[in-house]
Amino acid sequence: MSEHNPWKRLSRREVYDNPWIHVDEDRVINPGGGLNLYGCIHFKNLAIGIIPLDEDGNTWLVGQYRYVPDAYFWEIPMGGSPCGQEPLEGAKRELKEETGLSAERWSCLMRLHTSNSVTDEEGFVFLAEGLTQGETEFEETEDLAIRKLPLEEAVRMVMDGEITDAISVAGLLKLALLRGIAPSLETSRS
Repeated sequence: MSEHNPWKRLSRREVYDNPWIHVDEDRVINPGGGLNLYGCIHFKNLAIGIIPLDEDGNTWLVGQYRYVPDAYFWEIPMGGSPCGQEPLEGAKRELKEETGLSAERWSCLMRLHTSNSVTDEEGFVFLAEGLTQGETEFEETEDLAIRKLPLEEAVRMVMDGEITDAISVAGLLKLALLRGIAPSLETSRS
């Protein structure tokens, strides 16, 4: 197996551009030698997720209606951070905006790519500890519910399919592994 790029781009055409994403359509020769069209979505922000965790083992989830999938979701607090900005700065801002929380201690739990077959979007999940409660600062596009619950309950929600957002699932399961929380596989089979 080789790590070289077996794809050959023949041409690129801009399809769409707004302040958040840029979409190109590439004509390519695929690794098998066939001609294909490939849609490429470039995100202009990093995806930032935060898992706030208090001294009692509680975390916070944010509930909101997501326009594109046309459904309501529970997620960890998250948002975007300009690609030139340090991800931690975006994490601090998003946590404050969505939950009103500030944290004394921060650690990066993971870096991930959200859907690398069609987008270059890169994400980071941070753990925030040493929490202080303040006021939320919702953006115009946000109509959020905030839920405080034990971390174990949030992990159960992942296992039961109540939390399906990829960044939330990855971050919560990694933190569960790091904290020795063994999610029950039986709950996810029902």
